Amino acid sequence: MDKLINNIAETLSCESIRASIINGKFGIEKENVRVDGEGKMADTPHPGILGDKFRHPYITTDFSESQVEMITPPLHSIAEVHGFLETLNDVISENLHDELLWPQSLPPLLPEEDQIPIARFGEEGAHKEKYREELANRYGKERQMLSGIHFNFSLSGRLERKLRKATKWNGDLESFREAAYLKMVRNFMRYRWFLVCLFGESPEADPSLKLKSLKTGEKMKMGCRKAVSIRTSSAGYRNAEEYFVDFNSLKEYKESMKSLLDSGKLIVDEELYLPIRLKFIPESDVLSHVEVRILDLDPFEKSGVSKNRLYFMHLFMLYCLFKSEENRYNPEEQKIAAKNHDWVACSGMKEDLLLKNFEGEATKIDVMLSSLLSDIKEFIHTSGIGDNEAYMAAYHEVGEMVQNPELRASFKVKQKIEEEGFINFHLNLAKKYKEESEMSGFRFHGFEDLELSSQLLMKAALRRGVEFRILDRSENFISLHRGDKTEYVMQATRTSLDNYSSVLMMENKLVTKKILEKADIRVPGGLDYRDAKQARSDFDLFEGKGIVIKPKSTNFGLGITILKENNDQEVYKRAVDIAFEHDNSILIEEFVAGKEYRFFVIDEKVTGILHRVPANVKGDGVSTIKDLVSEKNKDSLRGRGYRTPLEKIRLEEAEEMFLKDQDLNFDSVPEKDQIVFLRENSNISTGGDSLDFTDDIHPSYKEIASKSAKALGVRITGLDMMIEDLSKPATKDNYAIIEMNFNPAIHIHCYPYQGKNRRLNEKILDALGF
Repeated sequence: MDKLINNIAETLSCESIRASIINGKFGIEKENVRVDGEGKMADTPHPGILGDKFRHPYITTDFSESQVEMITPPLHSIAEVHGFLETLNDVISENLHDELLWPQSLPPLLPEEDQIPIARFGEEGAHKEKYREELANRYGKERQMLSGIHFNFSLSGRLERKLRKATKWNGDLESFREAAYLKMVRNFMRYRWFLVCLFGESPEADPSLKLKSLKTGEKMKMGCRKAVSIRTSSAGYRNAEEYFVDFNSLKEYKESMKSLLDSGKLIVDEELYLPIRLKFIPESDVLSHVEVRILDLDPFEKSGVSKNRLYFMHLFMLYCLFKSEENRYNPEEQKIAAKNHDWVACSGMKEDLLLKNFEGEATKIDVMLSSLLSDIKEFIHTSGIGDNEAYMAAYHEVGEMVQNPELRASFKVKQKIEEEGFINFHLNLAKKYKEESEMSGFRFHGFEDLELSSQLLMKAALRRGVEFRILDRSENFISLHRGDKTEYVMQATRTSLDNYSSVLMMENKLVTKKILEKADIRVPGGLDYRDAKQARSDFDLFEGKGIVIKPKSTNFGLGITILKENNDQEVYKRAVDIAFEHDNSILIEEFVAGKEYRFFVIDEKVTGILHRVPANVKGDGVSTIKDLVSEKNKDSLRGRGYRTPLEKIRLEEAEEMFLKDQDLNFDSVPEKDQIVFLRENSNISTGGDSLDFTDDIHPSYKEIASKSAKALGVRITGLDMMIEDLSKPATKDNYAIIEMNFNPAIHIHCYPYQGKNRRLNEKILDALGF
């Protein structure tokens, strides 16, 4: 036991260490059994819609073909990794046909053991199948159907370097990492019973479970009244006997592992079912992280684990790193730690349960819990973690569970099982979570600050097994990678498919008009201006005519004003000024009659058509326009910054001017059922509603949209077309293209206010070759 590592707690006085202490990388692996609507294990193959399970980086199978495994990449925060896991859960649930994800570590209704299907991986994965067959022979298939959560954790490189310097470690960074992680593991093994007691969620199995003892071959009792975690107990996911490995140094650890493998007690390293594992960079001896395997699935959480629990897991790992050790982790301590674990797992609900401290003294469990919690509290104070609200919320939740046993997970699960029955309780939750997943399908949890179109593209990539990385969060810039192929995408639709000149042409509305006119495609007539004074003075040229005043280069409807009658010179002049605020050149064009439709075109094929109804409210005869807007904005689909399918309606100068044209203002009270429009332009970005018309429009307009994209040489565009009557074929004067956009939003087509999901996120990945 190295003295420098044991005195690592002294570094907490260093402000630099305290500032970086919660920095790390986090990952989660989770298994769920697929079940049918009656709570029986699904006998169907792994769903093909979830991709190739042999190569998929995020979704595969565990032991059984019926046991889905979810794998997050290593991420830099608990919020991100929890969000990624929840999104994986949503994506899988959404794509299961008449099936559910079983939310309990202990299995659902299983068929006869020989009918439990081992996961199949094809010829390339034959070695995986062989290993699973050997596990089935050693442990039985039923035991392999127990599911759980693995929490992967590593210190950040910055923190490792700071700790190495602060402890004056005389070796290299790799040797410091080994010593630090081994100390963390030793203390985790000593005090793991604490986590089992509070976080155990598998107190009782269904009576149909036939799990047999690995020692006696007899059926085990799965309904012990005092158990908290059957899964982590000696009756659960364990080796045939208790194997002790030496965690005092990496050399001793490897020697003890080699002994178990050479003796045939283990087939491979992964067969050692300890509560925690050391993990190495593939095909090397370099330690990369630790894998905590002690967590049961939390039936009360859709994702199987709460953020609070993950925050506390991280806190507990740091506590284990910085806590001093009195002795080497000797065989006697290992035996005491293992017995404490088993006693708690099998009898943790007993109020008078006695555990042993490392002096061999029997102590009541409530005393041991309070003592350890007090020690963790002191660590929080000295480490500065107490300043972090998320970690403190997790600590306080655990503190409540220590003081009130009825708040512990196992107590609540057991109570529900007694009320509803094992199968019904978990089946009802599984159905509820599937509904919730389908309702929140547009979100990528943990990354809600990204534009919604980017979130949707990431979700499609996740389902397909395309790896992605966020390169610049503020710019919504991501990379997509699979095999030898890599693509870079900004804001979901700015891709390598369109060249720079195509983007510039679409950005410049004047150039767009001239190119379309040359291709014999109708665009609105009008004039362009570079001088605001000249534009303001030309009111007489447009007086009494319907016009649109807009910046030459803009997007999202910014700076655009529509004046249907244009009979107020002051309003006209202000509209000119607004347009010039967004560009140094503007267009004043004829107002084209009809309704506006957004055509989304990929590779000259129309993949979605929307009619966007301008921002509006419906009167109730009592409320003001301001109040009606406030009420409509409460819709959970509405938000700000393109992170929800619809945008909130604004009450700003443009809306005020448009209402003035109708002799209305924000305090006006519309009559009951009267529709009041607050904008003429129908952009979703300004609060409009989206209605899907992809299947309801005359095909001639789709041909015009395709021809327009070809004229500009663009592969992805959002084209806005005015149409008088979508059921009649296009003529020279019953339509006009008013705009082509180089980075059109996809979310409005994926989640329209009314109509089908056109899955443009999937179609963009198709176009990119994924």
